[in-house]
Amino acid sequence: MPKSRNITWSHSSIKRGERAERNSHRSAILWFTGLSASGKSTLTRLVERALFERGHQTYIMDGDNVRFGLNRDLGFSPDDRTENIRRIGEVAKLMLDAGIIVLTAFISPYRTDRDMNRELVEDGDFIEIFTKCSLEECERRDPKGLYKKARSGEIPEFTGISAPYEEPLHPEIVIETDAGKPEECVAAIIAELEKRSILET
Repeated sequence: MPKSRNITWSHSSIKRGERAERNSHRSAILWFTGLSASGKSTLTRLVERALFERGHQTYIMDGDNVRFGLNRDLGFSPDDRTENIRRIGEVAKLMLDAGIIVLTAFISPYRTDRDMNRELVEDGDFIEIFTKCSLEECERRDPKGLYKKARSGEIPEFTGISAPYEEPLHPEIVIETDAGKPEECVAAIIAELEKRSILET
């Protein structure tokens, strides 16, 4: 609950259904979760490009980007990770109301934090996409050199090495990024969004 009691939610005169009709798609939160280097950022960019080329309203919220501004006061302790994800969920909810397909690329290692954001919105609005990839493959990729630094002790509380990652139990979509080609992964996600009537077929 907010600290102030003297506030009232202001409702838009434009309904989500009206935005969906104009945009020719439902708004949704596509919540990509997985280990560092599992392919979250790559897939969100590719899926966004595919959706954009179909004329859809989209926006990516990337883990590093939000820490430059919105969440620059947060570190990587368990409490800070939870607050990081909570703020992102609230922003994603606003974008959902604006009629946008929001793609989020965050490790979001704790199930309770992901479930907290799922509960912010209606059933069917939160699509959890697990970018499943073995730790060994993520370490092999290591595009930012983070695993190497974590192994040497330079980065404390690093997910998968010195901090836990809790895999989703019932994600809407599982993408095995160490088994399929990027274009195949994108096609599978688009097909699932069509199946769920988020996109028109």
